[in-house]
Amino acid sequence: MSASFRFPRMALAVLFCMLSASALGAVPHKEAVPAYAEEQTILQSEKDVREPGFGSTASGRRHFDRHFIVPMGNMTEQDLILQRGGNTWRILRNGPLALVSGFILLVTPLLLAGLYTVFGPSRIERPETGHKVQRFSGWDRLVHWATAISFLVLAFTGLVILFGKQVLLPWMGATVFSWLALISKYLHNFVGPLFIVCSVLMFVTFLRRNSFNRYDWHWVKSGGGLLKRGHVPAGYFNAGEKFWFWFGVVLLGLVMSVSGLLLNFVNFGQTRYVLQWANYFHLGAATFYIALAMGHIYLGTLGTPGAYAAMRDGTADEEWIRTHHELWYEELLQQHHAQQGMRDGTPYGTPQGPR
Repeated sequence: MSASFRFPRMALAVLFCMLSASALGAVPHKEAVPAYAEEQTILQSEKDVREPGFGSTASGRRHFDRHFIVPMGNMTEQDLILQRGGNTWRILRNGPLALVSGFILLVTPLLLAGLYTVFGPSRIERPETGHKVQRFSGWDRLVHWATAISFLVLAFTGLVILFGKQVLLPWMGATVFSWLALISKYLHNFVGPLFIVCSVLMFVTFLRRNSFNRYDWHWVKSGGGLLKRGHVPAGYFNAGEKFWFWFGVVLLGLVMSVSGLLLNFVNFGQTRYVLQWANYFHLGAATFYIALAMGHIYLGTLGTPGAYAAMRDGTADEEWIRTHHELWYEELLQQHHAQQGMRDGTPYGTPQGPR
């Protein structure tokens, strides 16, 4: 047999072997998504069909011969090619978790709009006096706005990262969205630590004025004056503001901060299993933080006219303080009368406003 005839037959044999190998390595699950298909291919070749449970650390088992890979340094799982839990995380994150998060973030503004329609804004009971009283210092406002702005940046970029492919990519196009996603990623990573610093400063700054008292329970029972029409006496902050401080800024902020640091700085021994759970907690805490922040923004603007001006300028009208924070107003009266009495002998208890 001539060499020229043997070559085509040899080429056909090689081609047949390649097709046979690819057929043997095919995935039987026709509807398998790519990541799952790759996993099943490896499991098929290893004849290992066991699947670790959702909460099992075995989801990080390695499935290849590591004798051919030489790890460098002490980085955790740097020689890990396939981690089974990765597909579970992807399905949960892009499926039910994203769905629930999107539902909460869409329903919250609708509920606030309904609240405004039914009850309207919380207005002062008497005309403004024209006398301004300091409510927030310059430091209070600096800390508040630094935290608020960094949070808004994180909220926007986080929503782009979570929902961008489904919501923005179809109408924005791949080129524009790729730049938006890239910018969002870096902004989220760099602004995150700044938000943590601002949150710590906010905690220290406003801690003293957010302790709960007996009169806060009356505010809760009346729903802040919604269930029982009228204004409920409150201190420097009412019970709703205190709830936002402790549950939102402190608790959810702490969960977001710890999980965010784990995800942002991955070179400290975190396994992929730990990072996946950190992402679950980060997504959940961020969702409720954003929802509560919507309520906080609503009550600080449309819901309570004058509240935004107090945080913007640092001062509020005397009547606004008397209406919304009556117990604090009475403290100011007592302090003012005591000071006036010491200066000019004015009898304590004279009905004068804080000057």
